[in-house]
Amino acid sequence: MRSLIKYAFITLLTFGCAKKEELQFNSSEKFENELIELQNFFNVPGIAVSVIKEDKTIYQNYLGYSDLESQTKLDSTYVFPIASITKVFSGVLMMKLVEQQKISLDEPIQKYVPQMNVPDSILVKHVLSHTSQGEVGKQFYYSSRFGILTAIIEKASGKSFKEYMTSEIFKPLALQNTYLLKDTVQISQNNLKIPSPYILDNGIEKGFIDFGYSSSAGIITDLNDLKTFSLAFDHNKLISERSKNLMLSGVNENLPYGYGVFNQQFDDLKLVWAYGQYDCYSSLLLKVPSRNITLVLLANNNLLSDPARLIYGDVTTSLFALSFIKNYIYQIEDMPLLKPEESGKTKGDYKNENFYTRKLLAQALASSFMARFETKKMQTSSMLLEKVFSESPDYLEYADLNLLHNLTFLKDVAFYKELGEFNQFDEKIEAIGEKVLKEDPENPYGHVYMGVYYDRKGDINRARYHFESIVNADNFSKNWYTTEAKNWIETHKN
Repeated sequence: MRSLIKYAFITLLTFGCAKKEELQFNSSEKFENELIELQNFFNVPGIAVSVIKEDKTIYQNYLGYSDLESQTKLDSTYVFPIASITKVFSGVLMMKLVEQQKISLDEPIQKYVPQMNVPDSILVKHVLSHTSQGEVGKQFYYSSRFGILTAIIEKASGKSFKEYMTSEIFKPLALQNTYLLKDTVQISQNNLKIPSPYILDNGIEKGFIDFGYSSSAGIITDLNDLKTFSLAFDHNKLISERSKNLMLSGVNENLPYGYGVFNQQFDDLKLVWAYGQYDCYSSLLLKVPSRNITLVLLANNNLLSDPARLIYGDVTTSLFALSFIKNYIYQIEDMPLLKPEESGKTKGDYKNENFYTRKLLAQALASSFMARFETKKMQTSSMLLEKVFSESPDYLEYADLNLLHNLTFLKDVAFYKELGEFNQFDEKIEAIGEKVLKEDPENPYGHVYMGVYYDRKGDINRARYHFESIVNADNFSKNWYTTEAKNWIETHKN
């Protein structure tokens, strides 16, 4: 009798494992199909992708080309620049220095880099969490100040940034294809194969490789080494559990950025992520800790990242991220990623209504971005937005900076493509702009979007208010919006 029970248990266990593997296979198949859809939609030459469940790679592939001219296929022998995903590595180094009591996150930046002449109110933790601008510690604004950490790491460790990164992460993990990229000489000396860089402008054009490294960017690596680093991070092999939790929480758990890594809540899911974006390369690292699953994406143009405006701190604006969540987490089989009209369904037909709405908004955002290259995508974006507004009319409840960007960007495309006035969403732009800036009065993106909006409307006084708010804001490092605001004010002197 006992043997029969044992046999039944083994049979049940085997069946359960087989069922689990079948689900993973189906999820990977659907995910791959959607990745190819997105690759075509965004004109991405090559994508390297890996999905790691627990400690096992359950899906890995190389889609497209490392070089379009020679039609060379992308494969596992290539390494990619990962741009700002370097910040996760730097965040780990900072936590190591805290553990070694060589640095305190609560000390002024000025103590370590007096030559920077930074106010004493800006602490190490504020730079590490992108909360050093505006009212210090209160708001997240992605900032170039993160690069200051290079000098801090060097001073606190007594080593060069490269030496400390190598001794604390690269060597202990035995990373085989991971480097801080300095110059072309390094490429030839180490026989590195980097996919050709591309940029989407007047069609797909050859681009350039960004050289140089700091705490902000500069690592090149591949899928397998990123898996090794990711698992070491998950299993506390680099820093302690306490340090990792501190790294994820940052100065304020309500903000989307911790110490070197993004951390947000989406429905019932905690999402830990990072992205990279150069002019000609992009990358995404996305973790769902409660499901013990990780996505890694690498590409040889910037379209994994740029259309989604990930700089604002919400990974659910990325169709790549949503496809991963849809297929591997929620396993929603009847919701197409693109072309929602083909399903014939509306919000009420889906169990996860919030995910459905987020997906439509992400597609509308992506379509508005791609309308620069194919103006008919303006109609796609507008149609998707109207669908969302019709099904969820209380738009101020879910309106945010990304939606404001989407709506104003459509007006920009119409303006630059000389398509005439595009006033379809003007009422919503004004209401959403007011909401965004009421919640975050110093937000420079909100001000520049509304400044341009009112300028195009001929309301010079309102435009001036928004541009002057950018120029006169205290404690903001210069950025493209600063230059645009100053140029506007200069050309509109009384």
